[in-house]
Amino acid sequence: MNRRAFQILVVMAAISIVGTLAVQFFWLKKAFDVRNQQFDHNVKSALLKVTESLCQINQEVSRTDAIEQVSSNYFIVYVNNKIAPKTLESLLKREFVTRAIHEGFEYGIFDCSNREMVYGQYVDVEQSMEVASALGSFPQLLKDQYYFGVYFPHKSAGLVSQMGIWIFSSLLVLVVVIFFALSLFIIFRQKRLSEIQKDFINNMTHEFRTPISTMAIASEVLKIPGIVKQPERLSTYAEIVQREAYRLQGQVDRVLQMSNVSKNQMLLKREVLDMEDLVGEQLRSYRVANDSARLEMSVAEDLPPINGDKVHLTNVVSNLIDNAIKYSGSEPVVMVSLMVSVGGLTLVVSDQGKGVEAKYLKAIFRQFYRVPTGNLHDVKGFGLGLYYVKMVVEAHGGKVEAMSRAGEGTEIMVTLPIDKS
Repeated sequence: MNRRAFQILVVMAAISIVGTLAVQFFWLKKAFDVRNQQFDHNVKSALLKVTESLCQINQEVSRTDAIEQVSSNYFIVYVNNKIAPKTLESLLKREFVTRAIHEGFEYGIFDCSNREMVYGQYVDVEQSMEVASALGSFPQLLKDQYYFGVYFPHKSAGLVSQMGIWIFSSLLVLVVVIFFALSLFIIFRQKRLSEIQKDFINNMTHEFRTPISTMAIASEVLKIPGIVKQPERLSTYAEIVQREAYRLQGQVDRVLQMSNVSKNQMLLKREVLDMEDLVGEQLRSYRVANDSARLEMSVAEDLPPINGDKVHLTNVVSNLIDNAIKYSGSEPVVMVSLMVSVGGLTLVVSDQGKGVEAKYLKAIFRQFYRVPTGNLHDVKGFGLGLYYVKMVVEAHGGKVEAMSRAGEGTEIMVTLPIDKS
């Protein structure tokens, strides 16, 4: 699948997911609104019937505009007459049960003259009328003008509990959408891994082809019958073969190291190490191999030892110095510093090379990642060095950080725990 088709697939899948969730949410809200309207209608019908019954008891003409819905779950009924609490509660329970309203409610009786509540009670509709009546003592109201209010504190929860099939269908749709999104994520991840694998194979082929081609050419020269009579030329081409063989061996070893790291097979053979000696030895090796490079070292006084794996930490220092040299142009200037910090012993490798843009800085420790350079491939590598550094440092309980500015150089800081034994 080409990139364009994959992008179209991702866009269409995202639209499908969002559209499905939006439609389901719309119908769920629609169903809730319908139930809410039906509930309000049933409550108003019940309260109207209660009002008519109270008016008959008081021998008055009932009012059709006596009911006012103050909020979604609070209703006021203007009776403006005598109200017996026991009678009101019985009427409310009877009418609510008749209309299948089983939500618990609170009712209050208010004095029309000062709007103060003179009596209130919470009623559980599911209880029997005798039990509900025994919950409180009904007072004798002395005035002739009262109104009452009814409040449903658990209305929303009750309506939601009645939408079982809608909630089940919504959860089912949500599971399907999550499964679909997860499948899309897996496809996207597999495509990304496929691209990484393709880039890695292409890069590795190029890296291996160069030393192999050089050795092939050198071997052809060494096959010339008269080469034995030219010892200087013979020695030169033998050194070329040896150097390229070491280079090829180094590339193979690096790939094998990363294979072990990726499979969590890194076994640390810890020992007490003097990082000044370890770093100094690597710098001496790189000075011999890079005559044009200026490699400097700064070491703090009384540097404590660390407890670590010598082989892996040597590879860490080698990778950092090698990267600093490779990305510093024709005349590299690299500074290696060792110091004691709050977190432990800190190794800082800084260069004055091309640097890394901020948007790529967090990705340089990813496996196989290489900073995009367009069609230029002037710096060789697999994109494994810094990933290996990160894995080794974290395996030792340390941390690695990077600071860089494009055109000004890069600084890698490795902090390792200090051996306190």
